Amino acid sequence: MYTRRRRAYFLMMGICLVLFVSAWAFVRIWSVPAAIGMCVVALVIPPVAAIVANRRGPEDRWWDEKDGEDGKDDEDPRRRRR
Repeated sequence: MYTRRRRAYFLMMGICLVLFVSAWAFVRIWSVPAAIGMCVVALVIPPVAAIVANRRGPEDRWWDEKDGEDGKDDEDPRRRRR
């Protein structure tokens, strides 16, 4: 699951980089409004990529979930109070 989220993140960030570079290297020669539009789309991609990369998968354990069927969390015996 982690690999799929990481791959999606890097794909989205790669698209963002391609949009920025191509907008100001090539597209601005033909159409400045199109280049600005490409940059606006590229500005939206990084927050969406961060949300996708940090999304919890169905089998990922959440920080406050209990392990096992009995609802008890497995504690580290070294951290037990006496």
